[in-house]
Amino acid sequence: MLFVHDESLPQLPSIPDTVPLCDFMFDEQYGRHPVAKSLDSYTCGLSGYSISAREQKARVEAFARSLAQELGWSVNQGSEFDKVIGIFALNTVDVMGLSWAVHRVNGVSSPANAMYNAEELTHQLVTSKCKALFTVQSLLPIALKAAKAAEIPEHCVYLCDMPGQQEAKRSKYKTVAELTLHGQSLPELEPIKWKPGQGQRQTAFLCYSSGTSGLPTETLFLRGIATSDLASYLSPTSTSSTYRGDSVIVLPRFDLHTYLRTIDKFKINTLYLVPPLIIAMINSFETLRKYDLSSVKRVWVGAAPLGLEATNALLSAYPSWKITLGYGMTETCVVVTSGTPRDIVVGSSGLVLPGFEIMLVGADDKPVNNYNEPGEVWVKSPSVVLGYLNNESANRDTFVDTENGRFIKTGDVGEMRKAPSGKEHLWIVDRIKELIKVKGHQVAPAELEACLLGHASVADCAVISVPDDRAGEVPKAYIVKSEPCSAKEVQEYVQARKAP
Repeated sequence: MLFVHDESLPQLPSIPDTVPLCDFMFDEQYGRHPVAKSLDSYTCGLSGYSISAREQKARVEAFARSLAQELGWSVNQGSEFDKVIGIFALNTVDVMGLSWAVHRVNGVSSPANAMYNAEELTHQLVTSKCKALFTVQSLLPIALKAAKAAEIPEHCVYLCDMPGQQEAKRSKYKTVAELTLHGQSLPELEPIKWKPGQGQRQTAFLCYSSGTSGLPTETLFLRGIATSDLASYLSPTSTSSTYRGDSVIVLPRFDLHTYLRTIDKFKINTLYLVPPLIIAMINSFETLRKYDLSSVKRVWVGAAPLGLEATNALLSAYPSWKITLGYGMTETCVVVTSGTPRDIVVGSSGLVLPGFEIMLVGADDKPVNNYNEPGEVWVKSPSVVLGYLNNESANRDTFVDTENGRFIKTGDVGEMRKAPSGKEHLWIVDRIKELIKVKGHQVAPAELEACLLGHASVADCAVISVPDDRAGEVPKAYIVKSEPCSAKEVQEYVQARKAP
């Protein structure tokens, strides 16, 4: 039985397959909100610095010119895999612009987790074959170590501008602001020349995912697929917010007081949160009451399920907030289902969104044909990625061709239930895949086990998930020692090699 989007949700428009993402985002003929009526695309929550929608388009074009000159790239020559940049940074107003700029030269963006250590970042830079790396001053030591190991020349390491990091302006490393300014004086780039269907074949992003189990694997995002996802105004991302003409307030990292002060100052009406941050807010209601949060209308929750107790606790303090959950994964290019303000069921992951189809498959490998019956969530959509880069084993295990088309096996167990409204809602009830969700981040037990086995005193080990009030889940290791060693010694060994 296939579950499709509800008729109350809008249909997706026809998606052009010859239009690159950078054009689709900024050209009104493809349906984006009129630039003249759009809010500022991005505003730094610390400094107040804003980039208007019109400025955003000009900045992307100017930066793309500099990027092409710096790295010797031509728009319509070479493969996109010859033009890959890595982004290892905290949140800044420039991060999305970097990706659109590399798309403007027919290249690929490979964003990396800002919590990575040098060894983890090196792995991503090497396997993605990055030619340049963009980072921030506070992460520069890790970035330089990884870039050297990946044989990226030091002059190809660049800095994103951030408030409070004025030393970047005195650094020998060029900044995004300097490159953008220089690009304004360079000749225009030639237009991108795509053949029909190229948007469904060409890669836009290389993103790491732990998949349904095992070690982090590089994922191919098709540019046309990413465009398809953007076309849904329901997609709760800063990218589609730009397409809709919304404004995104950017903070480099989460700090409760700064976050609350920013909501108060900018009168933010929609919050995007993960459950551990909501738990932190629930445990700090006295702090929350010091700020005016009356502008908030909706809280969108992702990355992990939010429990009934936590939801009710937040609603008891802020009953007017519409708390909606979404479900998705890296491989689906964000959300597959989402709650809507008009049809909220606490604990539900919401309605199937336009462009997606869901099939639930039971333990007997047969489709589930009834409501309230569990099965592994399989997803079909133009937004599902092409696959894992250079990992045919993972591709065989994760993607399956059926009489209804190509599906991705998510590794999550769900049930489709009828809401009081009569609409079909997805509930995530279990997980087949081994991933541990720590503060919304994916941690693969196999990766930690491989690290532990590198310790001279560890003969064997097993890593499991245990509940944690603040993080949601944390990994716990059981170790068989080959020789005497302390738990502290092993912990320090892992901490030196893995992100905290």
